[in-house]
Amino acid sequence: MAGDIVPIQLGLTDGDLVTLWAPRWREGDDEWEAFLGHDEDLYAFESVAELAAFTRTNSDNDLVEHPSWSTLSALGASELEPDETHVYDLVGVPELAAGDPDALTIAELEETLEMVRTIGEVCELETVTKFFGGHPVLGALSGGENAFAGREGEELWIQIGTAVAGGWDDVLDAIDAIVATPEVDQAAVSVAEAEILAAEENIVDAEDAAEESDEDDELEFMTVDLDDDTVDPIALAAEDESFWASVGIDPIKIITSGAVYYTLRCYLDDEPIFLGRSGRILVFTSERALARYLADNHDHDLAQVSTYTDVQTAAVDGALEIEVTDENVYVLPGLADDLAQGPKSVDADQLDLAVELFTDAADYADDESTEQALAASTPLGWYVSYTLNPDPSRLAPNPPFDAESEAWRALEREFEARLRVE
Repeated sequence: MAGDIVPIQLGLTDGDLVTLWAPRWREGDDEWEAFLGHDEDLYAFESVAELAAFTRTNSDNDLVEHPSWSTLSALGASELEPDETHVYDLVGVPELAAGDPDALTIAELEETLEMVRTIGEVCELETVTKFFGGHPVLGALSGGENAFAGREGEELWIQIGTAVAGGWDDVLDAIDAIVATPEVDQAAVSVAEAEILAAEENIVDAEDAAEESDEDDELEFMTVDLDDDTVDPIALAAEDESFWASVGIDPIKIITSGAVYYTLRCYLDDEPIFLGRSGRILVFTSERALARYLADNHDHDLAQVSTYTDVQTAAVDGALEIEVTDENVYVLPGLADDLAQGPKSVDADQLDLAVELFTDAADYADDESTEQALAASTPLGWYVSYTLNPDPSRLAPNPPFDAESEAWRALEREFEARLRVE
């Protein structure tokens, strides 16, 4: 999340509402903690879209001075959806306390009470602070399931249930009383709703693509068993697509402003592995040079891939053909100039492939800087996201785009610095 501002969901009398919580942060010698709100009010919204719209259009609230506010207000609306660990059902607390003290119930009750305690302290709710101060037995929840084992443990759980039954209505009323939902610009809400819908559709598309990929993989393994001694890598090499698909390694072609390079890449557990070592990618200026290199014994990261020996065997016998499919051709020249002209001037497919290449290379080097540069909270990341997922109802990036273009050139230079020409 942006810095330490966290979207949370509160289950209150009026329903499930979303808001923002800033855990303790330090400013100079002072330590602060806050919720989204103003004066005596804690702001909460019925939808994530309303919350997102508010953060983008309001500058009069208690979190605007937080060091991460500007970053948070630039996030995509879907990124403000509270995750499961930050959903607190205040209305359901009595039911939890009346149930059996299993591990999940205890953990959920402890987390919810801790959030309520925090709200009481930050918002100075005397009813809430008195409730916790008067029932120190609630601290036993931190002991987990073992604290409630045996006869003494059962008695302890009963005491907690009694405390909740006797005072929780007042606690809930005190929090309900300070919750307010300010007016939000409806045009901004519509934009945020469109972003969330687009993000949901992208997730569905990705899941469908993953299912299709799994089906294709299953068919491939039904056709070719790599552990079967009858598989002949030389024969497979004669049919290039079948060979490269069977070994799970792809030749790739990289066109930069200065040269055309060839190398190999595969994925192990979704992690990219290049022909290279120590985060540096070995590249070659021709397919023949790459094939010659593969015929010899070298120390590189692809050698750990079980099917690499099939590639080397085919290269030694002269049967290996370096054939690059269209989806593995990366064209970098011109992108920065196109980005400077605006989203309509950019070839989205070319940009998408370049993003894939840059992020794969960075992941291979265990470098998070590229991912950070392309995050939706940065001007370049927002520009790229908008270009790859166009939506007329979505806020478009505003010109001039010189900063975004220069940020992209920096990513290009960073990527090319990872290449080692052989």
